[in-house]
Amino acid sequence: MTAPLTIRVAEAADVDSLLALVHSAYRGPSGREGWTSEADLIDGPRTTRALLAADVADPSITILVAGDLLGCAAVTLPAGGDTASFGLFAVRPGVQQGGVGTALLRAAEDHARDRGARVMEMCVIDRRPELIAWYERRGYTRTGETRPFPYGEEGVGEPRGDDFRFAVLTHDLPG
Repeated sequence: MTAPLTIRVAEAADVDSLLALVHSAYRGPSGREGWTSEADLIDGPRTTRALLAADVADPSITILVAGDLLGCAAVTLPAGGDTASFGLFAVRPGVQQGGVGTALLRAAEDHARDRGARVMEMCVIDRRPELIAWYERRGYTRTGETRPFPYGEEGVGEPRGDDFRFAVLTHDLPG
C-alpha cells in the first residue's frame, strides 16, 4: 500500500530546496528529463533565492509543497480578492506523470477556495501546447486573453526569442 501524498505550506527553511526543485523541473539537464522543461525555450534561472524567499514571506502567497519536496505550487490571493493566481508549479522530473502534479493542483484549488477565491487563473507560455492541454484536461479554459512576457525582469530567465507571451487560463472554483 502506498502512503498518501502529504501537502504542506512551505516555510523559510525550505527556500534553498525549493529553488533547487524549481530549477530541476524547468531548466538545465535535469529539466530535460521531464516533460515540463523550458530548457529549449528559456535560458537562465527560473527564479532567484531572494524572490522565492520574498514569496514565502508574503502573506498573500502560499507555496504548497508535496511530499519530501516532490513538487511545489504557489497560490496568490490578494486580500479581499476573489481570483487566485496559480504559479511556480514544479514537479521533480523523476516523479512526473505519477499524480503529484494533479494532487498539487487540486490542493492549490482547495486552498484558494478555502481563502475565498471563486476563480483560479494562470498564465502559461503560449509555446507550451502540451502543458496547456494538460490544464485543459483538468477543467481549465483559455480566456482568449494573452499577456506579455516579462522580458528583462529578474527571475524569469532569457527567452530564446522576442515573441513570447502568456496564454491566460481560468477555472471556476465552486463553493
